[in-house]
Amino acid sequence: MSGHSKFANIKHKKEKNDAAKGKIFTIIGREIAVAVKEGGADPANNSKLRDVIAKAKANNMPNDTIERGIKKAAGDANSVNYVAITYEGYGPSGTAIIVNALTDNKNRTASNVRNAFTKGGGNVGTTGCVSFMFDEKGQIIIDKEECDMDADDLMMLALDAGAEDFSDEEDSYDIITTPDDFTAVREALENEKIPMASAEVTMIPQNYVELTNEDDIKKMNRILDMLDEDDDVQSVYHNWDE
Repeated sequence: MSGHSKFANIKHKKEKNDAAKGKIFTIIGREIAVAVKEGGADPANNSKLRDVIAKAKANNMPNDTIERGIKKAAGDANSVNYVAITYEGYGPSGTAIIVNALTDNKNRTASNVRNAFTKGGGNVGTTGCVSFMFDEKGQIIIDKEECDMDADDLMMLALDAGAEDFSDEEDSYDIITTPDDFTAVREALENEKIPMASAEVTMIPQNYVELTNEDDIKKMNRILDMLDEDDDVQSVYHNWDE
């Protein structure tokens, strides 16, 4: 997915209704809870929590909501313990799909994910069946309209901080890092007050599959819609060239 098409999806999601925003906030809230349990409530000493906070801000999550989530996770020893699970499988015409979930009920999540694949004519596979077709990368997307810095200066800032690649798309700048260098690059941009439309470690397909059959497109959208509606699902990656 080029930075441009990913940016188009980001803008589309941000323009969605309040229910969709609520879903995004639920996802980030769970990530905050996991980050606090793993590394503590102080962002200065917890790089994973700093990354989640940056993701929250990129999605316009209010500061008081972020702070409440951190305090709740830090102060409630009996709060829900989420388990991270990854599912891999195939959609129509062999499209590859990866689903990351955080759940307090593995059976419920497995059933829901399997149901989504089945309803869309796909199937869940074994661990590793499609993940080799993706590269794990840090990806930072910057809206050109929101960024005052010159493109060359921005590129040098990102590369000097450790970025692997910088691309100038139609409406956005797309910065790619290794997972290990992601935090350093994101913080370098943050220190320069560069607003980020999206900043996260993601899975980028090595190749894309084009769906030309209308029925396949409907089925693929059905899978993605059902996964999007599932509160346990945190992120979905696929190699469909939308």
